[in-house]
Amino acid sequence: MGFAQWLRSNSEHYLAIDAQRRVGSRYGAPMPEKASGLREHFWMHVFTPAYRLLPWGLRRRVIQALPGSHRRAWPIRSGRPQGPAI
Repeated sequence: MGFAQWLRSNSEHYLAIDAQRRVGSRYGAPMPEKASGLREHFWMHVFTPAYRLLPWGLRRRVIQALPGSHRRAWPIRSGRPQGPAI
């Protein structure tokens, strides 16, 4: 796994946990487990709040700068479709 994939995977994971925690606290649902190690403390108490403070335009530029599934292009079709549409 490359760095960009690792970063995307971890950020998605910990941002999802943060969202579950925020929504759960609003509706009285049980919370996810608290961060236990140094790595989890970094992601939950440094990365997640910092990411949430970024304006959307800056977030979008960061996301587009890193390679990943969001940068896949549609396949180019050659010619017209063959046969009827239905």
